[in-house]
Amino acid sequence: MSELTFEQMLEDPNSIKTIHSGEVVEGTVIDVKPEEIVLNIGYKSDGILSKNEYTNDSSVDLASVVKPGDTMEVKVLKVNDGEGQVVLTYKRLAADRGNKRIEEAYNSGEVLKATVAQVLEGGLSVVFEEVRVFIPASLVSDTYEKDLGKYLGQEIEFVISEYNPKRRRYIGDRRQLIVARKAELQRELFERIHEGDVVEGVVKNVTDFGAFVDLGGADGLLHISEMSWGRVEHPKKVFKVGDNLTVLIKEINGSKVALSLKFEDQNPWRDAADKYAIGNVVTGRVARMTDFGAFVELEPGVDALLHVSQISKEHVEKPSDVLNVGQEVTAKIVDFNENDRKISLSIKAMAGSGAAEANQDEVPVDIDAVISAQAEDDAQ
Repeated sequence: MSELTFEQMLEDPNSIKTIHSGEVVEGTVIDVKPEEIVLNIGYKSDGILSKNEYTNDSSVDLASVVKPGDTMEVKVLKVNDGEGQVVLTYKRLAADRGNKRIEEAYNSGEVLKATVAQVLEGGLSVVFEEVRVFIPASLVSDTYEKDLGKYLGQEIEFVISEYNPKRRRYIGDRRQLIVARKAELQRELFERIHEGDVVEGVVKNVTDFGAFVDLGGADGLLHISEMSWGRVEHPKKVFKVGDNLTVLIKEINGSKVALSLKFEDQNPWRDAADKYAIGNVVTGRVARMTDFGAFVELEPGVDALLHVSQISKEHVEKPSDVLNVGQEVTAKIVDFNENDRKISLSIKAMAGSGAAEANQDEVPVDIDAVISAQAEDDAQ
């Protein structure tokens, strides 16, 4: 502690400053210690600013934030602490000013920024200009956040939704900012996209019936039936969260967007009339079976029905008696209907008896009915 000498007092009586508790004074840093800052405040005694009265952040290294020669405004807590020292505070002065800033932000709706200081059971605590602001878990995001720990040490934006200085109750809201930004992004997205557009997206969630793709403002649904021209057993076997996709906007209905990966230039039925003309011999794999016959995948998106009556010259009770799923079979095309996208196969016709004999034993079957029945079995 440095005191004015008697000679200095005689030479300049005005140099002896009168101070009072609660007064805001300006001081010059003359020494920085690990737990306190010493300031010359123009009084007969130096002022002592403890680390605890400088900030609420116990991790702060005083030597890294102030240095000798710096000037700063402080508030007098005690003119004499019993040992002749003047006790000062910086954080309470900053809090007073911070409180004023928060009041202004509350009234104007200003967006504030602060670093998350604590993760509490019910939300986040941030310190804005030495004022603690609580952000409840329900106001942290527009979706449920199971782990708030990821926000610790992160700078976030928020607005003040409740201001009650008497109770020292300052509530922050981050959720409304997120909602507003998403609404703006959605508006911009729907102004930009149209049905038939090809856009980029990121898989956000995968369910049993499809995948939700973030298009940058709204999510689009890529239904399992639109994931491939071929058969997809389960979306999770094809996609995972975070995958980047190039998708086709199939339909826009209000805020709902239906997506597809079935691009027309990749449609396997485009040249099917040539590849699967009646009489052609083809090879495929048994994809699934019913009591009526086996569905053979000739290529992804093109299945053909091998009716039970066309599996062999010998009587076959049911396809599973002689065939297995995944088994490769070679058969002849005996019927092709491009409009209905139906193809009928016959192994029996391969025996040399001709298509006429093959058709003689054929039992009429409604392929659509068989497919529907199979779909119901799969769903169960």
